[in-house]
Amino acid sequence: MTKDSKIFSIEGRGLKLDTKADIAPILEGVDPEVIEEIHFGGNTIGVEASLALAEFLGKTKALKIADFADIFTGRLIDEIPQALSAICDALKDKTTLIEINLSDNAFGGRSVDPIVPFLTHNRSFQILKLNNNGLGPAGGAVIANALTESAHLSKKEGKTSNLRTVICGRNRLEDGSAGAWAAAFKEHGGLREIRMPQNGIRPDGISALVRGIAECKELEYLDLQDNTFGELGSKTAATVLEQWQSLHTLNLSDCVLAEEGALSPVVEKLVAGSNPKLQALLLQNNNFETETFSLLAQSVESALAVLKRLELQWNEVDDDDEGLALLARVLKERGGKLIIDDEEEKRRRKRRRKRRRKRRRKRRRKRRRKRRRNRRRKKRRKKSKKF
Repeated sequence: MTKDSKIFSIEGRGLKLDTKADIAPILEGVDPEVIEEIHFGGNTIGVEASLALAEFLGKTKALKIADFADIFTGRLIDEIPQALSAICDALKDKTTLIEINLSDNAFGGRSVDPIVPFLTHNRSFQILKLNNNGLGPAGGAVIANALTESAHLSKKEGKTSNLRTVICGRNRLEDGSAGAWAAAFKEHGGLREIRMPQNGIRPDGISALVRGIAECKELEYLDLQDNTFGELGSKTAATVLEQWQSLHTLNLSDCVLAEEGALSPVVEKLVAGSNPKLQALLLQNNNFETETFSLLAQSVESALAVLKRLELQWNEVDDDDEGLALLARVLKERGGKLIIDDEEEKRRRKRRRKRRRKRRRKRRRKRRRKRRRNRRRKKRRKKSKKF
Protein backbone atom coordinates (compact mmCIF):
# COMPACT_ATOMS: atom_id res chain seq x y z
CA MET A 1 0.00 0.00 0.00
CA THR A 2 1.07 3.62 -0.47
CA LYS A 3 2.02 5.68 2.52
CA ASP A 4 -1.13 7.80 2.36
CA SER A 5 -3.54 4.93 1.59
CA LYS A 6 -6.45 4.41 3.95
CA ILE A 7 -6.63 0.66 3.30
CA PHE A 8 -3.85 -1.57 4.60
CA SER A 9 -4.18 -5.10 3.21
CA ILE A 10 -2.01 -8.21 2.92
CA GLU A 11 -5.09 -10.42 2.58
CA GLY A 12 -4.60 -13.88 1.09
CA ARG A 13 -0.83 -13.76 0.69
CA GLY A 14 -0.25 -16.91 2.76
CA LEU A 15 2.50 -15.34 4.86
CA LYS A 16 3.81 -17.00 8.00
CA LEU A 17 4.59 -14.22 10.44
CA ASP A 18 6.19 -15.64 13.57
CA THR A 19 8.44 -12.90 14.91
CA LYS A 20 8.68 -9.15 15.10
CA ALA A 21 11.33 -9.32 12.39
CA ASP A 22 8.88 -11.16 10.11
CA ILE A 23 6.15 -8.55 10.36
CA ALA A 24 8.36 -5.43 10.56
CA PRO A 25 8.87 -5.08 6.77
CA ILE A 26 5.09 -5.28 6.26
CA LEU A 27 4.34 -2.56 8.81
CA GLU A 28 7.26 -0.39 7.74
CA GLY A 29 6.24 2.73 5.89
CA VAL A 30 2.56 2.41 6.80
CA ASP A 31 1.17 5.38 8.74
CA PRO A 32 -1.17 3.91 11.39
CA GLU A 33 -2.76 7.28 12.02
CA VAL A 34 -4.38 7.47 8.58
CA ILE A 35 -5.52 3.92 7.86
CA GLU A 36 -9.25 3.20 8.07
CA GLU A 37 -9.21 -0.47 7.12
CA ILE A 38 -6.80 -3.29 7.89
CA HIS A 39 -7.12 -6.73 6.26
CA PHE A 40 -4.78 -9.51 7.38
CA GLY A 41 -6.90 -12.58 6.50
CA GLY A 42 -5.29 -15.56 4.82
CA ASN A 43 -1.97 -15.25 6.67
CA THR A 44 -0.84 -16.90 9.89
CA ILE A 45 0.37 -14.78 12.80
CA GLY A 46 2.33 -15.95 15.82
CA VAL A 47 2.53 -14.46 19.32
CA GLU A 48 5.57 -12.23 18.83
CA ALA A 49 4.29 -10.93 15.50
CA SER A 50 0.88 -10.28 17.09
CA LEU A 51 2.49 -8.17 19.80
CA ALA A 52 4.19 -6.05 17.14
CA LEU A 53 0.90 -5.78 15.24
CA ALA A 54 -0.88 -4.77 18.45
CA GLU A 55 1.65 -1.98 18.97
CA PHE A 56 0.85 -0.76 15.45
CA LEU A 57 -2.92 -1.00 16.05
CA GLY A 58 -2.57 0.99 19.24
CA LYS A 59 -1.36 3.96 17.20
CA THR A 60 -4.34 4.02 14.85
CA LYS A 61 -6.70 6.99 15.10
CA ALA A 62 -9.22 6.48 12.28
CA LEU A 63 -9.57 2.69 12.09
CA LYS A 64 -13.05 1.58 11.00
CA ILE A 65 -12.63 -2.02 9.80
CA ALA A 66 -10.42 -4.61 11.50
CA ASP A 67 -10.41 -7.80 9.43
CA PHE A 68 -8.47 -10.58 11.12
CA ALA A 69 -10.32 -13.58 9.68
CA ASP A 70 -8.26 -16.75 9.18
CA ILE A 71 -5.01 -15.60 10.83
CA PHE A 72 -4.19 -18.60 13.02
CA THR A 73 -3.90 -21.50 10.57
CA GLY A 74 -1.31 -23.97 11.83
CA ARG A 75 -0.93 -22.28 15.22
CA LEU A 76 -0.78 -24.23 18.48
CA ILE A 77 -3.69 -23.98 20.88
CA ASP A 78 -1.51 -22.22 23.48
CA GLU A 79 -0.37 -19.61 20.94
CA ILE A 80 -3.81 -18.45 19.90
CA PRO A 81 -5.04 -16.94 23.21
CA GLN A 82 -1.89 -14.82 23.58
CA ALA A 83 -2.00 -13.58 19.99
CA LEU A 84 -5.75 -12.97 20.12
CA SER A 85 -5.44 -11.10 23.41
CA ALA A 86 -2.76 -8.79 22.02
CA ILE A 87 -4.86 -7.87 18.96
CA CYS A 88 -8.19 -7.46 20.78
CA ASP A 89 -6.72 -5.48 23.67
CA ALA A 90 -5.20 -3.05 21.17
CA LEU A 91 -8.68 -2.42 19.75
CA LYS A 92 -10.54 -1.99 23.05
CA ASP A 93 -10.43 1.80 23.07
CA LYS A 94 -10.90 2.44 19.35
CA THR A 95 -14.06 4.55 19.23
CA THR A 96 -13.80 4.88 15.44
CA LEU A 97 -14.11 1.10 14.94
CA ILE A 98 -17.21 -0.03 13.06
CA GLU A 99 -16.48 -3.66 12.12
CA ILE A 100 -14.40 -6.48 13.55
CA ASN A 101 -14.05 -9.79 11.72
CA LEU A 102 -12.51 -12.80 13.50
CA SER A 103 -14.17 -15.48 11.36
CA ASP A 104 -12.49 -18.73 10.30
CA ASN A 105 -10.17 -18.80 13.30
CA ALA A 106 -10.49 -22.13 15.08
CA PHE A 107 -9.95 -20.82 18.58
CA GLY A 108 -12.94 -22.74 19.93
CA GLY A 109 -14.34 -22.51 23.44
CA ARG A 110 -10.92 -22.88 25.04
CA SER A 111 -9.47 -19.72 23.51
CA VAL A 112 -12.46 -17.42 23.47
CA ASP A 113 -11.81 -15.53 26.73
CA PRO A 114 -9.32 -13.01 25.21
CA ILE A 115 -12.17 -11.54 23.14
CA VAL A 116 -14.31 -10.75 26.19
CA PRO A 117 -12.58 -7.52 27.33
CA PHE A 118 -12.93 -6.09 23.83
CA LEU A 119 -16.61 -7.04 23.54
CA THR A 120 -17.51 -5.53 26.90
CA HIS A 121 -15.29 -2.45 26.79
CA ASN A 122 -15.56 -1.31 23.17
CA ARG A 123 -19.16 -0.23 22.69
CA SER A 124 -18.60 1.72 19.50
CA PHE A 125 -18.35 -1.07 16.93
CA GLN A 126 -21.49 -1.98 14.99
CA ILE A 127 -20.61 -5.20 13.12
CA LEU A 128 -19.38 -8.41 14.76
CA LYS A 129 -18.33 -11.32 12.54
CA LEU A 130 -17.55 -14.61 14.27
CA ASN A 131 -18.28 -17.23 11.64
CA ASN A 132 -16.80 -20.74 11.75
CA ASN A 133 -14.81 -20.44 14.97
CA GLY A 134 -15.75 -23.77 16.56
CA LEU A 135 -17.13 -22.00 19.63
CA GLY A 136 -19.40 -24.80 20.81
CA PRO A 137 -22.11 -24.16 23.43
CA ALA A 138 -19.66 -23.05 26.13
CA GLY A 139 -17.70 -20.65 23.92
CA GLY A 140 -20.90 -19.32 22.40
CA ALA A 141 -22.30 -18.57 25.85
CA VAL A 142 -19.10 -16.68 26.76
CA ILE A 143 -19.47 -14.43 23.71
CA ALA A 144 -23.19 -13.90 24.25
CA ASN A 145 -22.73 -13.08 27.95
CA ALA A 146 -20.03 -10.55 27.06
CA LEU A 147 -22.42 -8.84 24.65
CA THR A 148 -25.10 -8.75 27.36
CA GLU A 149 -22.65 -7.20 29.80
CA SER A 150 -21.72 -4.62 27.16
CA ALA A 151 -25.37 -3.60 26.81
CA HIS A 152 -25.76 -3.33 30.59
CA LEU A 153 -22.71 -1.08 30.83
CA SER A 154 -24.09 1.15 28.08
CA LYS A 155 -27.39 1.47 29.90
CA LYS A 156 -25.60 2.49 33.09
CA GLU A 157 -24.00 5.30 31.09
CA GLY A 158 -27.38 6.28 29.67
CA LYS A 159 -26.44 5.12 26.17
CA THR A 160 -28.06 2.74 23.70
CA SER A 161 -26.25 -0.14 22.00
CA ASN A 162 -24.47 0.60 18.72
CA LEU A 163 -24.44 -3.06 17.67
CA ARG A 164 -26.25 -3.52 14.35
CA THR A 165 -24.97 -6.80 12.86
CA VAL A 166 -24.08 -10.15 14.41
CA ILE A 167 -22.81 -12.98 12.22
CA CYS A 168 -22.13 -16.16 14.16
CA GLY A 169 -22.75 -19.21 11.96
CA ARG A 170 -21.16 -22.67 11.79
CA ASN A 171 -20.18 -22.60 15.45
CA ARG A 172 -22.07 -25.57 16.98
CA LEU A 173 -23.79 -23.23 19.42
CA GLU A 174 -26.59 -25.76 20.03
CA ASP A 175 -29.27 -25.37 22.70
CA GLY A 176 -26.62 -24.95 25.39
CA SER A 177 -25.91 -21.35 24.40
CA ALA A 178 -29.28 -20.41 22.86
CA GLY A 179 -30.58 -18.89 26.11
CA ALA A 180 -27.50 -16.71 26.47
CA TRP A 181 -27.80 -15.51 22.88
CA ALA A 182 -31.50 -14.79 23.38
CA ALA A 183 -30.64 -12.60 26.37
CA ALA A 184 -27.92 -10.80 24.38
CA PHE A 185 -30.23 -10.07 21.45
CA LYS A 186 -32.92 -8.84 23.82
CA GLU A 187 -30.49 -6.30 25.27
CA HIS A 188 -29.23 -5.18 21.84
CA GLY A 189 -32.63 -4.21 20.48
CA GLY A 190 -31.19 -2.05 17.72
CA LEU A 191 -29.84 -4.98 15.74
CA ARG A 192 -30.63 -4.89 12.02
CA GLU A 193 -28.96 -8.10 10.85
CA ILE A 194 -28.59 -11.49 12.56
CA ARG A 195 -27.02 -14.49 10.82
CA MET A 196 -26.71 -17.72 12.79
CA PRO A 197 -26.88 -20.60 10.28
CA GLN A 198 -25.68 -24.16 10.83
CA ASN A 199 -25.42 -24.13 14.61
CA GLY A 200 -27.22 -27.35 15.52
CA ILE A 201 -29.86 -25.52 17.56
CA ARG A 202 -32.92 -27.68 18.30
CA PRO A 203 -36.59 -26.68 18.85
CA ASP A 204 -36.23 -25.67 22.52
CA GLY A 205 -33.21 -23.53 21.74
CA ILE A 206 -34.83 -22.00 18.67
CA SER A 207 -37.91 -21.07 20.70
CA ALA A 208 -35.77 -19.26 23.25
CA LEU A 209 -33.66 -17.64 20.55
CA VAL A 210 -36.50 -16.17 18.47
CA ARG A 211 -38.19 -14.81 21.59
CA GLY A 212 -34.99 -12.89 22.30
CA ILE A 213 -34.68 -11.72 18.69
CA ALA A 214 -38.30 -10.54 18.87
CA GLU A 215 -37.04 -7.55 20.86
CA CYS A 216 -35.05 -6.37 17.82
CA LYS A 217 -37.91 -4.37 16.36
CA GLU A 218 -35.87 -2.88 13.51
CA LEU A 219 -34.54 -6.23 12.26
CA GLU A 220 -34.08 -6.32 8.49
CA TYR A 221 -32.17 -9.55 7.84
CA LEU A 222 -32.55 -12.87 9.67
CA ASP A 223 -30.70 -16.07 8.73
CA LEU A 224 -31.28 -19.18 10.86
CA GLN A 225 -30.70 -21.72 8.10
CA ASP A 226 -29.97 -25.33 9.00
CA ASN A 227 -31.16 -25.25 12.60
CA THR A 228 -34.06 -27.48 13.63
CA PHE A 229 -37.33 -25.66 14.33
CA GLY A 230 -39.76 -28.58 14.47
CA GLU A 231 -43.31 -27.98 15.63
CA LEU A 232 -42.33 -26.06 18.77
CA GLY A 233 -39.85 -23.76 17.07
CA SER A 234 -42.16 -23.10 14.13
CA LYS A 235 -45.06 -22.14 16.39
CA THR A 236 -42.88 -19.83 18.46
CA ALA A 237 -41.36 -18.21 15.37
CA ALA A 238 -44.84 -17.65 13.94
CA THR A 239 -45.88 -15.74 17.06
CA VAL A 240 -42.99 -13.26 16.79
CA LEU A 241 -42.82 -12.63 13.02
CA GLU A 242 -45.01 -9.53 13.30
CA GLN A 243 -42.41 -7.89 15.55
CA TRP A 244 -40.11 -7.45 12.54
CA GLN A 245 -41.96 -5.00 10.34
CA SER A 246 -38.77 -3.91 8.57
CA LEU A 247 -37.67 -7.45 7.69
CA HIS A 248 -36.64 -7.74 4.02
CA THR A 249 -34.71 -11.05 4.04
CA LEU A 250 -35.66 -14.24 5.86
CA ASN A 251 -33.65 -17.44 5.46
CA LEU A 252 -35.27 -20.48 7.10
CA SER A 253 -34.01 -23.13 4.69
CA ASP A 254 -33.28 -26.63 6.04
CA CYS A 255 -35.10 -25.84 9.28
CA VAL A 256 -37.79 -28.60 9.39
CA LEU A 257 -40.56 -26.03 9.46
CA ALA A 258 -43.19 -28.72 8.89
CA GLU A 259 -43.71 -32.44 8.93
CA GLU A 260 -43.98 -34.00 5.50
CA GLY A 261 -46.91 -32.48 3.62
CA ALA A 262 -48.10 -30.35 6.56
CA LEU A 263 -48.56 -26.60 6.63
CA SER A 264 -46.06 -24.64 8.70
CA PRO A 265 -47.34 -21.98 11.13
CA VAL A 266 -44.52 -19.79 9.82
CA VAL A 267 -45.87 -19.89 6.27
CA GLU A 268 -49.43 -19.33 7.47
CA LYS A 269 -48.30 -16.21 9.31
CA LEU A 270 -46.28 -14.91 6.36
CA VAL A 271 -49.17 -15.26 3.93
CA ALA A 272 -51.38 -13.44 6.43
CA GLY A 273 -49.18 -10.38 6.02
CA SER A 274 -46.87 -10.50 9.03
CA ASN A 275 -43.91 -8.98 7.15
CA PRO A 276 -45.08 -6.66 4.35
CA LYS A 277 -41.54 -5.51 3.39
CA LEU A 278 -40.22 -9.01 2.74
CA GLN A 279 -38.20 -9.14 -0.49
CA ALA A 280 -36.26 -12.42 -0.16
CA LEU A 281 -37.71 -15.58 1.35
CA LEU A 282 -35.57 -18.73 1.48
CA LEU A 283 -37.47 -21.89 2.39
CA GLN A 284 -35.47 -24.75 0.88
CA ASN A 285 -35.86 -28.31 2.10
CA ASN A 286 -38.72 -27.91 4.58
CA ASN A 287 -41.05 -30.78 3.55
CA PHE A 288 -43.41 -28.40 1.73
CA GLU A 289 -45.90 -29.66 -0.83
CA THR A 290 -48.64 -28.32 -3.11
CA GLU A 291 -50.83 -26.86 -0.35
CA THR A 292 -47.99 -24.63 0.86
CA PHE A 293 -47.17 -23.50 -2.68
CA SER A 294 -50.83 -22.67 -3.25
CA LEU A 295 -50.94 -20.51 -0.12
CA LEU A 296 -47.82 -18.62 -1.17
CA ALA A 297 -49.27 -18.11 -4.65
CA GLN A 298 -52.53 -16.71 -3.28
CA SER A 299 -50.63 -14.11 -1.22
CA VAL A 300 -47.90 -13.16 -3.70
CA GLU A 301 -49.87 -10.15 -4.94
CA SER A 302 -51.16 -9.11 -1.51
CA ALA A 303 -49.30 -10.04 1.69
CA LEU A 304 -46.08 -10.70 -0.26
CA ALA A 305 -46.50 -7.82 -2.67
CA VAL A 306 -42.82 -6.79 -2.72
CA LEU A 307 -41.31 -10.28 -2.68
CA LYS A 308 -38.71 -10.72 -5.42
CA ARG A 309 -36.77 -13.86 -4.52
CA LEU A 310 -38.35 -17.11 -3.35
CA GLU A 311 -36.25 -20.26 -2.92
CA LEU A 312 -38.08 -23.58 -2.62
CA GLN A 313 -35.47 -26.14 -3.67
CA TRP A 314 -35.59 -29.66 -2.22
CA ASN A 315 -39.28 -29.57 -1.36
CA GLU A 316 -41.87 -31.87 -2.97
CA VAL A 317 -42.12 -29.99 -6.24
CA ASP A 318 -44.24 -31.15 -9.19
CA ASP A 319 -43.41 -29.82 -12.64
CA ASP A 320 -47.04 -28.94 -13.35
CA ASP A 321 -47.86 -27.36 -9.98
CA GLU A 322 -50.24 -24.44 -10.65
CA GLY A 323 -49.21 -22.52 -7.55
CA LEU A 324 -45.55 -22.63 -8.54
CA ALA A 325 -46.42 -21.56 -12.07
CA LEU A 326 -48.28 -18.51 -10.74
CA LEU A 327 -45.43 -17.65 -8.34
CA ALA A 328 -42.88 -17.91 -11.15
CA ARG A 329 -44.93 -15.67 -13.46
CA VAL A 330 -45.67 -12.96 -10.88
CA LEU A 331 -42.11 -12.81 -9.54
CA LYS A 332 -40.70 -12.63 -13.05
CA GLU A 333 -43.06 -9.77 -13.93
CA ARG A 334 -41.78 -7.76 -10.97
CA GLY A 335 -38.15 -8.47 -11.85
CA GLY A 336 -37.72 -11.26 -9.34
CA LYS A 337 -37.20 -15.00 -9.45
CA LEU A 338 -38.62 -18.27 -8.16
CA ILE A 339 -35.95 -20.90 -7.61
CA ILE A 340 -37.17 -24.48 -7.39
CA ASP A 341 -34.13 -26.30 -8.81
CA ASP A 342 -30.87 -26.68 -6.95
CA GLU A 343 -28.28 -24.54 -8.70
CA GLU A 344 -25.57 -27.17 -8.45
CA GLU A 345 -27.92 -29.79 -9.87
CA LYS A 346 -28.75 -27.40 -12.71
CA ARG A 347 -25.05 -26.98 -13.40
CA ARG A 348 -24.58 -30.76 -13.39
CA ARG A 349 -27.45 -31.16 -15.83
CA LYS A 350 -25.95 -28.45 -18.03
CA ARG A 351 -22.59 -30.21 -17.99
CA ARG A 352 -24.26 -33.53 -18.86
CA ARG A 353 -26.13 -31.90 -21.77
CA LYS A 354 -22.87 -30.36 -22.94
CA ARG A 355 -21.12 -33.74 -22.83
CA ARG A 356 -24.01 -35.37 -24.72
CA ARG A 357 -23.89 -32.67 -27.40
CA LYS A 358 -20.14 -33.15 -27.68
CA ARG A 359 -20.55 -36.91 -28.08
CA ARG A 360 -23.26 -36.39 -30.71
CA ARG A 361 -21.04 -33.97 -32.64
CA LYS A 362 -18.20 -36.46 -32.45
CA ARG A 363 -20.42 -39.27 -33.75
CA ARG A 364 -21.68 -37.04 -36.60
CA ARG A 365 -18.12 -36.13 -37.57
CA LYS A 366 -17.20 -39.79 -37.49
CA ARG A 367 -20.15 -40.70 -39.73
CA ARG A 368 -19.28 -37.88 -42.16
CA ARG A 369 -15.66 -39.06 -42.36
CA LYS A 370 -16.87 -42.58 -42.97
CA ARG A 371 -19.21 -41.44 -45.76
CA ARG A 372 -16.38 -39.45 -47.38
CA ARG A 373 -14.08 -42.48 -47.23
CA ASN A 374 -16.78 -44.63 -48.80
CA ARG A 375 -17.31 -42.12 -51.61
CA ARG A 376 -13.59 -42.00 -52.29
CA ARG A 377 -13.41 -45.80 -52.41
CA LYS A 378 -16.30 -45.91 -54.89
CA LYS A 379 -14.59 -43.38 -57.12
CA ARG A 380 -11.35 -45.35 -57.05
CA ARG A 381 -13.19 -48.58 -57.91
CA LYS A 382 -14.96 -46.89 -60.86
CA LYS A 383 -11.65 -45.60 -62.19
CA SER A 384 -10.01 -49.02 -61.88
CA LYS A 385 -12.86 -50.63 -63.86
CA LYS A 386 -12.38 -48.18 -66.75
CA PHE A 387 -8.78 -49.21 -67.09
